[in-house]
Order: sequence, then structure tokens, then C-alpha cells
Amino acid sequence: MSETVTVNEPATHDPAVAGERADLLEALAKHRNFLRFTTRDLTDEQAGRRTTASQLCLGGLIKHVSAVERAWAQFVLDGPSAMPDFTAMTEDDWARRADEFRMLPGETLSGVLADYAEVARRTDELVVALPDLDATQPLPKAPWSEPGARWSARRVLLHIIAETAQHAGHADIIRESLDGAKTMG
Repeated sequence: MSETVTVNEPATHDPAVAGERADLLEALAKHRNFLRFTTRDLTDEQAGRRTTASQLCLGGLIKHVSAVERAWAQFVLDGPSAMPDFTAMTEDDWARRADEFRMLPGETLSGVLADYAEVARRTDELVVALPDLDATQPLPKAPWSEPGARWSARRVLLHIIAETAQHAGHADIIRESLDGAKTMG
């Protein structure tokens, strides 16, 4: 039996955090909330349902955004060793990566959302604690990475915000196709 999950609002941020870091945290919170909101009042079965021509489902999108945010936040701390070498991935590696885009047997929407909340909490702590947003790391090996390119912590955070916003838009389309509900409007 699938339970219906109600999405709670994110925790507020420390009022002592100001300036650029507060702006980054606010943007992250806004787009995370849009993404989480698309799953309001859904069952596990609904969260795993594909409703468009794509392979995406709402629970899978939350899982993917969680994995991406977790990996990029770790990248800020540890550099490219925190990420896979995408140029050397096998078919099995790609198949495992594809599992982050779908709800697997035994996974629940509440579990996926709880994991996302924990990832968000850790990223928010990182944003507050980082000594230098200008510190850079070389990008991991990937067909889409420019050889020799480096990203600052700031650029990584902007990438996480962009990824979250893009997938919140995908989620809105999937949800509207599922039952007509919209994030806005």
C-alpha cells in the first residue's frame, strides 16, 4: 500500500548569514521548495510513474537532484576524486547511474524526500562554513568538461541551483501530466 506524502516547508536559514551566502542559500531553498512541492500529496506509486515520453518520474528526479547536489558539494571539498571518471564508465556504471532517475522497488517517496532534506542540510552547512567561495578545483573527467577547467565553490553552487531549477521545471510538467496539479498557477 502506498502512503500519501505531504511535503513540509524547508527550515529557515540562520539570520546571521548575510550577503552572497544568504543569497545563494535563498536561491537554493526556493528551487528546492519548487521541486519538493511537485510531489505534494502523492503516493509512492504516483511518484514513480512516468507521465511523459521521457524516462523521468517525480521520485526519480528528486533522487537525481539529491545525488547531483551530494556529489558537487563533496567536489567543493575534495575535488575531482569526489566524482566518477565519466570517460571511463562501463555500461554497468551507466546502468547504475540511470537508477537515480527512477523509483526502485522498496523505495518510498518519503524516504527519497528525507534523503534530499539531509543532502540540502549538508550543502547549506557547507555554504555557511566555506572559508572561501573563490577556491577552485579542477573539473572531473567527463566528455562535457573542458580539459583543464577549474570551478570555484561559487560556480559549483550556481550549478547546483541551475540543476535544481531545471529539474523543478521538468517535475512541474510531469506532475501536470500526472493529475493536472501545477506548482504555480
